[in-house]
Order: sequence, then structure tokens, then C-alpha cells
Amino acid sequence: MTNTKDRIQSIANHLEPTNSTKDEALEKSEWKNEILEIRRRQKQNRTADTNDRGYIRQKTTGKLWVRERIDAFLDNDSFLEVGSVAGNTKYNKDGSVESYTAANFVAGKGKVENRDVIVAADDFAIRGGHADGAVWGKSLYAEQLARKLKIPMVRLIDGSSGGGSVTLMLEKGATYLPPLFGMHDMIGSLSEIPVCAAALGPAVGLGAARATLTHFSVVANDIGSLFAAGPPIVANATFETVSKESLGGALIHTANGTIDNLASNEQDCFNQIRQFLSYMPTNNFELPPYVATDDSCNRRDDELLSIIPKRRQRMYQVRDILTRVVDHNSWFEIGARWGDGAVCGLARMNGHVVGIITFDCTLKGSVISASSCHKFRRHIDLCDTFGIPILNFADYAGFAVGTLAEKEATIRYGSTLTAALYQCDVPYFSVVLRKVFGVAGAAFVDNRVPNMRIAWPSGDWGSLPLEGGIYAAYRRELDEAGDKRNELYEKIMAKFEAVRSPLRTAELFDMPEIIDPRDTRPVLCQWVKMMYDHVLPQRLERTKIQGPRILYRP
Repeated sequence: MTNTKDRIQSIANHLEPTNSTKDEALEKSEWKNEILEIRRRQKQNRTADTNDRGYIRQKTTGKLWVRERIDAFLDNDSFLEVGSVAGNTKYNKDGSVESYTAANFVAGKGKVENRDVIVAADDFAIRGGHADGAVWGKSLYAEQLARKLKIPMVRLIDGSSGGGSVTLMLEKGATYLPPLFGMHDMIGSLSEIPVCAAALGPAVGLGAARATLTHFSVVANDIGSLFAAGPPIVANATFETVSKESLGGALIHTANGTIDNLASNEQDCFNQIRQFLSYMPTNNFELPPYVATDDSCNRRDDELLSIIPKRRQRMYQVRDILTRVVDHNSWFEIGARWGDGAVCGLARMNGHVVGIITFDCTLKGSVISASSCHKFRRHIDLCDTFGIPILNFADYAGFAVGTLAEKEATIRYGSTLTAALYQCDVPYFSVVLRKVFGVAGAAFVDNRVPNMRIAWPSGDWGSLPLEGGIYAAYRRELDEAGDKRNELYEKIMAKFEAVRSPLRTAELFDMPEIIDPRDTRPVLCQWVKMMYDHVLPQRLERTKIQGPRILYRP
């Protein structure tokens, strides 16, 4: 609160200087009145009216005011506002101002860790973020400016964010075909610059679209929600009585993939966006940023020897492997609450940014569902768009089977994922941890020429998981065995176990190397450095000449 008071007083001193600092040049200027009017409106817009109903509502619901949000997100004193006097004004017949209300949308350029970004924030305190309190040109301009300057776009969403309101019909005296101002640039930006959004209140209609047309989105668990239309419209359309939370609360949309990450509060949202941006290049014509580290690339962790159990039916925690291999404290997971076990995120290897895909075998037994496919595809597209090398820690038992899998069109989504793996051209390296089976497994480890891959001694691969494959291949014999069925099964299994060792595959050079798990970090650090030294610069030059190869699809 002290900082807010100091800031307001500083603005007041600037806009209304004391006699000792009186602007004598302005006093003599013919434009004095106009400049003073500009300053008056700027002061009004930048100073919270603590008696205003909208401001009181904002505070009583535990939310920051729009300008407090911008200050909390950006580097100190880095915000340069665009459209500082934009608003809705009514004039008297003599041209004097009858009333003036600031636009409920604040935008401008600022810095995050000393890197330029465009930030656009809704002011829910004015007309609840509805279109009749907005000046739509500000939102459009912010999107166009980010794309033109080739710097990241960050949306702090709280309200309909320029969406429809029936009251506009009365003001215009007619209805209108609903427009989508700025959509061309919003979608075009996805293939050019990082785009992030935080749902810091209700994200409704166009606001929901703005939250999801992004590379990274986050929602505040205590105040955020998202839906195509709010409870009143839902009640009229479907006769459901719902609250904002039950309709589209934070837990709902982080569990279905609509929003990537869950945050505990607004500050956590800001921190996560800042962390995400720390891995991103400013645009797709630059390499991802390097951050020096004192974490040795030759570090070997003995715990890696015992994380994966010898018995294949036992589970393990794949994140325990990731955090021991990547640079200390650099693992940033995206979409942890959805994807049926798919694990995606960003990290650093010896200071260089990498994308990571793998599977949590404790969920779905490493079987890839339609949801898993969708999550993997989105992350692969992200890495491909911004030139981030992909590390694949493989443990994939194959695509899901059964009636539910068929109803969910798993093979359709699986084919889309396969296409994404083959179409992306960023460097790609596979570390086979355990299972690689079927079309799904092949897609993850056999999509490059040459395939760059290594395996741990726990590697287990083939056209089908051995246990199920035996039942399929020896079904008649097993059925005829009667009471000795299990005994026969064990004999057959013993024969296959003799040739199951990954060492036999390495002998045929189908797997280039079987390594001590402790060597994983040294091997990967060396590979990543080679990619940043030799491959990615050439890829970047092609991008500059040819433009993005494919459009990013959120």
C-alpha cells in the first residue's frame, strides 16, 4: 500500500508541480490548456478512485487493480503506456466535456528481466471489462504493435476483453454483425512471437479466445475462470444453474488443457509467465536465450542408477529423472494437470534451452490417449516455432486401445502427433528409459535421419509389449493348455526373455549406445551444445530467408 501511495503522490507532483518547480515554458505556451487537459485525464486514469463501485468490487473480491497488476508484472518503472487518455467522453453542445470515463483496457510497452514486451491488461473495475467500456482500437493496436516490433505479447485478462454487450445496440440504434477485431494479428503472432495470457478474473467470450490463442496460459486459482458464455446466458440456453467456478473454474480448465498451468494467486501467475518468457527468444528470428550456469555438464548423479526398478511392472517417477539430468532448478513443466500422463516442459542443459517430452508411467501405464497426443503435439509445435531442441525421454507402451479409445478417435490424434514429430525440424534426441512399442513408440524414436538416440539398460522395445504379444501370438496353444496354461505361458516368456536384452539390439546397431544412466547429463549437454553451435544457427538463417515453415496451431 505504501508503494501505491508513493506512486500516486509522484504522479500528482509531476502533473501538478508546486510553485517552486512551476513550468514557466508551459505557462507561456498557447497550448497550455490542451496539455493541462491531457495531464488531467492521465492523472485521472492512473489514480485509483477508492470510492468507485467498480474499484471497491475489485478489491473486495481479492483482486489487484489493473495498474497494480502491471506494476507487479513488469520490471520497475519500465511501463510506457499507449493510449493514456483514451476513454469514453460525452460533450456538451458548446464543446465542453460533460463526462469522461477511462477505457477499461490498459496497454503499452514494458520490460521483463530487461527484455521488451507488450502488455495488455483489462480493467474489470470499469463496466466489468465489457465492450461498452472499451476502446477497441487499443486492443487491436497492442496486438499489431507486438507483432510489428517482434516482441512478446502478454495479456492480463479480467472480463470479456472487448466481447459483446447488448447495451451497444441501444447506443448505436441498431444491431451489428459481430466483428473479430485483431484476430488476424492474434493468430499471425503465434508463428512469430511468444504470446502469453493470465486469467485473473472471468475470461468470457472473446476474452476466453484471447486466453487460449497463446503459447502459454495460466489461471489464478483463487479468482480466475473461463467460459464461452457466463452463467446468465448458460441458464437461458441450457437451463443449467451454475456458478462461475462450476461452469469454468480454474481446476476445470487446467484439467482439460484449455489453460496450461494453475497458479495459486495473481503473483504466481506473473512469476510463471516471467519464467516461461525466460526460455523464449524475443521472436522466431532469434535463438533461445543462453543463461550461464555453475552446474557442471559432467555432473553424474548416482540416484539415477536405482530410479527405474528391475521389475518392469513396477512404476517410477519420471520427474525424478528429469530434475537430476537438467540444470539445477531449470525444469519448468507446462500442463501438469492434463494429458493423461504426457509430460511436457522446458529446461536448460548447460545454460541452453531445451524442450522436453516424456511420460509419467504412474498414469495410464505409459499408454498414449487422445488427450496425450494433443498435449504432445502442442508442445512439439511450440519448440518447432521457436527453434528449441527437443529431448525425448522415451517410455511409451503404445496408443490406447479399446472401445473408449476408439470413441475418442485416438488413432486420428495419434496420426496428427506422428505428423508433427516428422514435420518439425528442430534437433531431436531420444533417451529410451523403458518402453518403446508399436507405431506410437516408433514415431517418438524413429523420426529423423539419422536418429540420434541412446538407451538405458532398462530399455524394452518391440512391435508389441511382450506380455500382451504372447497372448496374441500363442492364443490357441494357451487355450488348449487348460490347467497348465500359466506354466506354458512362463515357458514361452522365458524363451523371449533370453532375446529381450537391449544389449542384443545394440549388437545389431539398431540402438547406437546403451549407457550408464549417470552419463545421461554429460551426453546430452554435449549434444545440445553441438546443436546450438552448428545446427540451430543454420536453421535460423533459413527461417530469416524463407519465413516460418508452418503456422503454430494452439
